Formats: sequence, C-alpha cells, structure tokens
Amino acid sequence: MDELLGPASAPVRQVLLKVHSRCNIACDYCYVYQHADQSWRDRPRVMSRATIDLAAARIAEHAGKHDLPFLSVILHGGEPLLAGPDVIDYLVRTVRAAVTSHTKVAFGLQTNGLLLTDRFLELFAAHRIRVGVSLDGPAAANDRHRRFADGRGSHAGAARALRRLNEARHRPLFGGILCAVDVANDPLEVYHHLLTFDPPEIDFLLPHGTWDRPPPHRGPDQDRTPYADWLIPIFDRWYESPAPQTRVRLFESLVSLLLGGPGGAEGLGLGQVDLVTVETDGSLEQGDVLKTVAPGAPATGLHVRWNSFDEYLDHPGARARQAGLAALGAECRRCPLVQVCGGGLYAHRFSTRNGFGNRSVYCADLAAIIRHAARRLAADLPPPSAGK
Repeated sequence: MDELLGPASAPVRQVLLKVHSRCNIACDYCYVYQHADQSWRDRPRVMSRATIDLAAARIAEHAGKHDLPFLSVILHGGEPLLAGPDVIDYLVRTVRAAVTSHTKVAFGLQTNGLLLTDRFLELFAAHRIRVGVSLDGPAAANDRHRRFADGRGSHAGAARALRRLNEARHRPLFGGILCAVDVANDPLEVYHHLLTFDPPEIDFLLPHGTWDRPPPHRGPDQDRTPYADWLIPIFDRWYESPAPQTRVRLFESLVSLLLGGPGGAEGLGLGQVDLVTVETDGSLEQGDVLKTVAPGAPATGLHVRWNSFDEYLDHPGARARQAGLAALGAECRRCPLVQVCGGGLYAHRFSTRNGFGNRSVYCADLAAIIRHAARRLAADLPPPSAGK
C-alpha cells in the first residue's frame, strides 16, 4: 500500500493545537475519552509555554518553506477554555510573532461554551479568534449525551454562550455550531432550534464508529439508512430556503461535489486532508477520530521538538489521507459515487480484519443522501442544450 500511496503532495494548512487535554463535561459519545485510545490519561493537562514555543516554530518553518498564503490554527481539547486566557493569549501572540512570512494565520476555537466569560470574549476580539460552539439541539436532545459527570445537562450553558456570541459586538467572533447527529431526535426540531441562534454555519457530525464498533442504530442490516433518513428532511428544508443565512457545511460540500466543484467537509470527496494535530505534550498526531479505532491509532511517533511538519506528511497515515482514490479499497474504487463520497471519513472504514480497506460503516447512508441530493439538483438544473 505504501508504494501505491506515494509521497504526500499538499502541505499542512490546518494545525489543531490541543491546548488542554481534559474536559469539564462528560459526553457519552466523546471520541477522546469514551473510545479505544486513552492516551489523554498520560498527557499534561495543559500545553506548556515551552511546547507552545516549539509548535509556533514548526508552524512558521512550514509556512515559510511552502510559501503558504493562508494557514488555520484551531485551538482544541478536551475543552480549550480550561487552559485559561493567559495560555491562549501567549499561544496566539507566540504563533503570530513566529510567522514572519506573508502567511495569513487565522485562529479558531471549538468549545462547549460553558466557560465563555467576558474576559475570554475580549481576548478573542483582540486576537480575532472565531469561536465554534457544540450543541446537539433543544435541551432534551442535547442533554441526552452532553452532560456533566453528575448527570446535569449542559444545554443552558451552551445556549447562554451562543446568545452572547450573537450579540452585535461579539457577532464577528461567531464561527458556528457543531451538532452531533442522534437519530432519536426529531431532525427538523433540532435544525430549527439551532437556527434560533442565527449561526453563520452549522456542521452536522455523524457519530464516530468502525466496523468493529458500529455507531448507534447502524446495525448489521446494511440496507437501512437511519442517518440519511435523519439528514434528508434537513437537507430539503435547507435546499428549499429562498435565501439561507446559515451555511450547512455538509450540504454545501455535497452540492459542490455533485456539480464538479471542491468539497469542504473531510468526510466527503477525494480531496487531500491537510491537517496535523499537536497534542499537549508536543506529539504530532493524525486526526482525533482515529481514537475510535484502537489504542495509539492516531500516533505517529513524531514530536515538535525533533520533527517538522514535512516529516509528519511522510508518515504512512498522513500519506493515506492525501492519496485520494488510491487509498480506498477495491469496492470503493469501483463505486460510481466515489468522487462525491470519497469513501467517507477515514476512521469509519476501519476493521481489524481489513484495516482501512473497507467501505464506510455509513456507506448506505452516504449513498442515500448523495442520490437524494443529486435528484434534487437534476430536477432544478436546465436541460442540456440541443445538439450538445
């Protein structure tokens, strides 16, 4: 397989910095804490200033070597706000000071919102950090999974943060809402609740799982499509909206790919994945979703102290994420939907028997929603001109 993949050809353009390795709530589906890889237990709680310095130097090195016009730095966890405003302030200042090339560095942060105070909002405004908040719908829907360790729900705190971000003075900081799909919830009720916060973008996330450990409601009957059945009513409502003010990343990516354009969501299309993760101890890792696969699955053995991002890109895992069609199993390569589906999210293909050479555990769902969207587009596009 390594010979087929060849060297990675796209530089890193997204750096996910794990500024804190713990969380203040206990979501029962969390891929960091509730799945196979438990490496968080042995990592520092907060990224040290020495590690921040090393990471900043590697970011600057990579940006300069590849003459990058743009690079995104995402502050993540755990819950990144647990790191405190001083750590975040130091990190952003250090990265910006290190990147002396013409590269524009954009900062984002993904949070549950429960610790979003005035001090954080002032800091984010000063540094132009865009903030995404995780919310799974109305209180009953959200609090089924996104709870404190003592069982209390987190909806009220997340909703309070979203209302703050939607105030006129904070609106430029508002990145959007990340929503994990639970088919036990009413899809349109969830969608309309998220829209009440007027987010600039919504991103729907399928629950992570593999063939060894399938996601909820994704049983042995591969003809069933519970997740497509959940998403399709939302797609139709979004598609039929005369002037949607809120982008839905999954649907925009799907439509773009169907029309021959680029994707914008990691789990669709054959585009190259240009992300590296820096853990609190400075380890360079692949995407967090691989924590659902096996202990140590995201690990590369590399570290910001000794290894560059180019060395990370030469790791077999990173190369597989950039190999497009060549990285997929034979069944996927033959599929007529592969240019749009892209095999689905990398980790969702895994089984201990075949590694990542399987179709996605969500294959039937992906096929159903792709075909539905294609039918909607075909009905609205003008017919080909005569004689062409």
